[in-house]
Amino acid sequence: MASDDLAPKCVADSRVVLSTMMNPEHANAHGNVHGGVIMKLVDEAGGFAAMRHARSAAVTVAIDSMTFDEPIYVGSIVTLMAALTYTGRTSMEVRVEVTAENPMTGDKVQTNVAYLVYVAVDPQGRPNPVPPLCVETPEEQLRYQQAHERQAERKRRQTREQALRQQLATAENDEL
Repeated sequence: MASDDLAPKCVADSRVVLSTMMNPEHANAHGNVHGGVIMKLVDEAGGFAAMRHARSAAVTVAIDSMTFDEPIYVGSIVTLMAALTYTGRTSMEVRVEVTAENPMTGDKVQTNVAYLVYVAVDPQGRPNPVPPLCVETPEEQLRYQQAHERQAERKRRQTREQALRQQLATAENDEL
């Protein structure tokens, strides 16, 4: 089935919110939560949103950007909000915002923003078409346009990296 045959789905249809408490096993000796713990949670929230949109399994193909703006400490409640920003034929970009809350004071701070790309796959692991994304609000429209620009940059970067790998392979073969 082609993605053109699929009914569009709106951003709100696949939005995911996950919350969890950060415990000592998530932290380093200074009491800061390890970045890898947050990356895993971001990937899970993003993957859930992608699967919800595609209604199929989805695999992570890129972490386009992930910033760590504020530390997260043991005892914080971490909330991840994941929403699609763009769809291609089989790929989906998901924006994940991470917020840490001190449950004793109620103080909240946005700690991270990440952009991840997933590809929907069928039961045999082959890329599977996804529904187009309908954007309804001005914010969603802006995020869609920005995601389109990031997708174009990803394609340019992939082309450059392939050329560099080819150059390296040629140079290594010349040395043999």
